[in-house]
Amino acid sequence: MAQLLLGAPAARALDDITAVSARALSVAPTLACIRVGDNPSALSYECALYKRADTCDCSVRSFVFEESDATTSSLIDTIKTINADPTIHACLLFRPLPCGIDERAVCETLDSSKDVDGITALSLSGVFTGEAIGFAPCTAEAVVHMLEHYEVPLEGAHVCVVGRSLVIGRPVSMLLQHKNATVTMCHSKTSKLAQLTRSADIIVAAVGRAGFIGANMVSPNQTIIDVGINWDERAQKIVGDVNFAEVEPIVRAISPVPRGVGSLTTSMLMHHVVLAAKRSCAQ
Repeated sequence: MAQLLLGAPAARALDDITAVSARALSVAPTLACIRVGDNPSALSYECALYKRADTCDCSVRSFVFEESDATTSSLIDTIKTINADPTIHACLLFRPLPCGIDERAVCETLDSSKDVDGITALSLSGVFTGEAIGFAPCTAEAVVHMLEHYEVPLEGAHVCVVGRSLVIGRPVSMLLQHKNATVTMCHSKTSKLAQLTRSADIIVAAVGRAGFIGANMVSPNQTIIDVGINWDERAQKIVGDVNFAEVEPIVRAISPVPRGVGSLTTSMLMHHVVLAAKRSCAQ
């Protein structure tokens, strides 16, 4: 039976570190949330953010637009206000935005110093160069934190990342390389993909397809991090990119879905908020 890499213990450990750092500051680390409409998943995530902020001694301010009232210019104006407000240290924009809004223009208006979820080009450049410019996407950094929390060796390890999105696949590949891992970056059309995944010490599954990683793609002694969040219509539940029932009996350790990496994202976001406040105080 594989070791289950649960997100909750890793999240609690990170929250403790974040709260200590927040209390050491002369300001109250504050996050602005911009939400358009009443999407249930966005509302649920926003509620979770308020709870996590309280745990981490942070504050959250919500900027809410009705879908009928939101425009590219109104969102850009709001972000400019947030950029100019020294009491707001970070900003989270709920995406995707409704059709008709220029999402890229809105994202690029955000000051990278307040971009705590890696939505700007400058933040992504910081991920690739290893410089402290903005922040990496929270889920990508949560993958690395989970591996470190469970003391999975990264230096010299061969990691196979399956997925190439700018939200997870590409940034997590760079973050792992910064930890001196050797990364093979793959995707659903990679030739001889199963051969590559079986040869890895660690697999990060972020391809966005339910049950994509099956028994034929893994081998004993591997660690599997499943980042996928997919709705299984037949089972009527959320499942990952890994076929858990097939893979769990084979590998050494695996993160489940749910209760895995997803549990860490709000903790990582608040950690970024505190770091943004700390950087602001140092200027």
